[in-house]
Amino acid sequence: MTTRPSVLFVCVHNAGRSQMAAGWLRELAGDRIEVRSAGSTPADSINPAAVAAMEEVGIDISDQAPKILTTESVQASDVVITMGCGDACPYYPGKRYEDWKLDDPAGKGVDEVRPVRDEIKARIEELIASLLPQGAPAGTPGRGD
Repeated sequence: MTTRPSVLFVCVHNAGRSQMAAGWLRELAGDRIEVRSAGSTPADSINPAAVAAMEEVGIDISDQAPKILTTESVQASDVVITMGCGDACPYYPGKRYEDWKLDDPAGKGVDEVRPVRDEIKARIEELIASLLPQGAPAGTPGRGD
């Protein structure tokens, strides 16, 4: 039996990019991939423009809260995707790391956040394709029986 892959999204404040990425992955992969997000210096709350941009596509991230990046969350993840957290992101051998260069939505309105949201969606679709077996229908757990 195989376990489902796990992904950790990390940005500085865990309030915009990483939260949108986590929202997209939960929406598009269902329960087939375990989703985490964290920040090296978490904000007090999620960016309202990121929440609004995601609501426009039917994804509610308003119930999420920024979380601190921990060694344990990195160790428990198969894939770590960083979005501008720099040297604060710990490195562990055997993990798959990707650094996504994305505009920071902090301080921007929803009009400026939409392109970031859409770029994240495209990257999430590629990520899912790389992690899940071909032909696995949406919503199917990524577990062998």
